[in-house]
Amino acid sequence: MELKGAVAVVTGATGGLGRRICRALAVQGVHIAGVYHQSAESAKALVTEWSALGPRSAAFQADVTEPASVQQMVERVLGAFGRIDILVNNAAYNQLVPFRDLDGLTLELWERIQRINSTAPFLCVKAVAPVMQRQKRGRIVNVTSVAGLAPSGSSIAYAVSKAALTHLTRCLAVALGPEIAVNAVAPGLLRGTKMTARLSPDFVERGLKQSALQKMVDLDDVADQVVTFCRSDSTTGQVLVIDSGRVYH
Repeated sequence: MELKGAVAVVTGATGGLGRRICRALAVQGVHIAGVYHQSAESAKALVTEWSALGPRSAAFQADVTEPASVQQMVERVLGAFGRIDILVNNAAYNQLVPFRDLDGLTLELWERIQRINSTAPFLCVKAVAPVMQRQKRGRIVNVTSVAGLAPSGSSIAYAVSKAALTHLTRCLAVALGPEIAVNAVAPGLLRGTKMTARLSPDFVERGLKQSALQKMVDLDDVADQVVTFCRSDSTTGQVLVIDSGRVYH
């Protein structure tokens, strides 16, 4: 798909990875609709940064776990840009709870993680898919995790939520073809994100030692693959692992 002039909706746009994804798309000439929940000042500053690269950019507040809020956000994006060609489901939440600590994994935390990490992407897809289908083209990229491919990660709830998003990616690829391609990136430990900062130093160190390259994942490596999936005309239903060789080491 030709990227120059396309419009991308990116959730979690003010986070470490979200910023890099927006920037990588803007460099390719993509107009950016950055979605944030609470960080209005940060979003405003980032819009200025992305706009300086050439394409138009704007920030949109939304609670991506609420259907009405998501639909309103999509309508505002359409009002500002007239179309939506790309959706990147990047917003996510984690909290470290050791796998053996089942008592520490409360129902409230479980439901919050599932709502943000797997239900919210589904809601965003439901809202943008009709737009893309009318346009006869679209690209959806979900940001899942290696924790969704093996029993690992910051908590059982997080691993299950990302496993759900991984399989949702494949199901949506079947449901939305041929107009819309749906793929996912599955990063390992990311350098410089709030989610990694929530993890204990011991957890991070153990993860690094278990990877073949023994290093954290660079945010730009993930952002570049998102761009590749958006550009590709022949790839759908795929989940690309970017984890410094941890899962298969």
